[in-house]
Amino acid sequence: MKYPDSFEIAGRKLSPPLVLSPMAGVTDSPFRRIAKKCGNVGLIVTEFISIEGLTRGNMRTHEMMRFKPEERPIAIQIFGYDEVRMRWAAEIAQEAGADFVDINCGCPARKVVHGGGGSNLLRDLPQLKKILTEVKRAITIPMTVKIRAGWDDKSINCIEVAKLIEDCGGSMVTLHGRTRVQAYQGFADWDLVAQIKKNVSIPVSGSGDILKPEDALRRFDETGCDAVHIGRGAIANPYIFRQTWETMNGIEPYKPAPKEMHELLLDFRDYLRDHMPEKGVIGRMKMLSAQFLRGVPNCAHIRTAVLRSSTVEEMEPHFIDYFEMAEIHGIDSNLQSARDENAELAECGV
Repeated sequence: MKYPDSFEIAGRKLSPPLVLSPMAGVTDSPFRRIAKKCGNVGLIVTEFISIEGLTRGNMRTHEMMRFKPEERPIAIQIFGYDEVRMRWAAEIAQEAGADFVDINCGCPARKVVHGGGGSNLLRDLPQLKKILTEVKRAITIPMTVKIRAGWDDKSINCIEVAKLIEDCGGSMVTLHGRTRVQAYQGFADWDLVAQIKKNVSIPVSGSGDILKPEDALRRFDETGCDAVHIGRGAIANPYIFRQTWETMNGIEPYKPAPKEMHELLLDFRDYLRDHMPEKGVIGRMKMLSAQFLRGVPNCAHIRTAVLRSSTVEEMEPHFIDYFEMAEIHGIDSNLQSARDENAELAECGV
């Protein structure tokens, strides 16, 4: 099969058809820069951003919209319930320089749902229509929307929702094939992506359980989708976009040397320090290390030592130990991409 080399959103060509999924607490600017540095990310989506914070002048929320030129093309994702504030937040995102505004209708988090946003909108289609209409009217850049299969397995309505999005002027719909009740349990239903693709004329992207290049290729094959979103798979292996693109084109996928991976981790440290106070840097380094330092057998003790470190400087000798072991034993991509059933990543909408 010949795989697509690009996809279009409202006439704008994006290549390759691989998207970095929004992940709360993960896909901030430093991580997005790392993903772009590793290559072949066609589109980046920010972590989801509260319309309440944006429209009430919360500085921390506004900081979440900051991005570097190298992160383009970029969609700023917003979430909330009130259509007036959603419109206002979309205008703020456009003024911040976003290439696209993405509406989150997928987050299953209790706090978000209780506020009326995220996947709650899947059971309040009149309100969703108001939001989409107001946002579309307010901005000149394309509006995209990310959804889930439905609220629960008795109310799978993603096809109806996708049609509504198209009718309201949405330029792309992305489906994460789990319900809100499922959260991140079980597996995403990619057959629903294929069904949406048959029922709308706007581009359709799929999301869920893309942990290695072969997963993405299989989903292109099975669904005919225009693009694939990658979330968790990019945390353990930010080279997954490049490797997927190469596999799609019959090229042996790139295998970074341990030294390069070590340098990438240090780049992440530097990007974090440019972005936040040192206390935040420590936490984010631990988060990435817990996923990134996988693939070398018998190195769990090194990850544990990193997580117990109280400063970044304490972590660095453990990084050296890990990558020295990687030089000796190599990195097992199967271990690196192993599905972690217990991972508690706040992947709203992923």
